[in-house]
Amino acid sequence: MTFRHHLVIFARAPRLGTVKRRLARDIGALAAWRFHVLTTGALLRRLGRDPRWTTWLAVTPDRWARGGRGLWRGPCRRLAQGPGGLGARMGRVFERLPPGPVVIVGSDVPGITAEGIARAFRRLGGHDWVLGPAADGGYWLIGARRRPVLSLPFQGVRWGSRHARADTLANLAGRRVALIELLDDVDTVADLAHLKRQKKVSGTFSTLKY
Repeated sequence: MTFRHHLVIFARAPRLGTVKRRLARDIGALAAWRFHVLTTGALLRRLGRDPRWTTWLAVTPDRWARGGRGLWRGPCRRLAQGPGGLGARMGRVFERLPPGPVVIVGSDVPGITAEGIARAFRRLGGHDWVLGPAADGGYWLIGARRRPVLSLPFQGVRWGSRHARADTLANLAGRRVALIELLDDVDTVADLAHLKRQKKVSGTFSTLKY
């Protein structure tokens, strides 16, 4: 039996003053909000229509997922992330989506490509889990085959720290884990400037003032 692949994009609802707060301290709340809206919208356009997977937009707070007003429009299904910390919210997605491999990514990684997502799903053909590492010690992608059994690796993970990836990998000891390419998210103005120098963000972001 062939199971459908599921790509899940985790995103905060585009509310001014509540998104990209570390970046907002550098460039202001309005510019940070605009970055969030543009980056998430571009990601949905790049990945949402790919026939190799079903794309889901997992939104917090939950009421935005239910109502849909003010959210990005695109070829994706919406779902609420639900309560709890990041590990609880990701775990819920892995447990509740329809059968098939699941890959979760954040919405603030401009370097994500369809080729990278396809590579992650291919790795799940021979591995239980796949991670896309980030230079800060976290990861921009995590995926699970979910067969024959799903055992979540999020207990005790120190989210938002340089230990997040190492903690997750420690919880996955004994499982087959693949790593794909390193990408970076954008948390600070230095991150944004670095990606601009590498030409990994589109010209649209050049209008952001910092």
